[in-house]
Amino acid sequence: MNPTRYIRRLIAALAGLACGWLGLAIAAPAAFALPVPPSGGGSAGVTLPPDPPGWNKHPPLPVQVHTVVMGGMPGWQIALIAIGAALFAATAAVLLDRAWTARRRLATAAA
Repeated sequence: MNPTRYIRRLIAALAGLACGWLGLAIAAPAAFALPVPPSGGGSAGVTLPPDPPGWNKHPPLPVQVHTVVMGGMPGWQIALIAIGAALFAATAAVLLDRAWTARRRLATAAA
């Protein structure tokens, strides 16, 4: 094989790894986010003011969560994204196969 092909594959693999690490670096701050600690305590030397008197006299009322208010993604949108991804993958596979076949025919005709 041509040494240039090895170098090209190595560069492509390194670029893929770099993109993966970049994705992890971007997602890491959100993944390790913590809620604000309660007042009176803190981490890394952060001191918060004390709570007002009587703030915990009665337990809080239970929160009633509604799905519409909560957010999320409806099923039809998930299905639409999945269909779009499948069509994109199929189109890319067909185009790559045609390009590969055309390249093989050129190499065979030249020999």
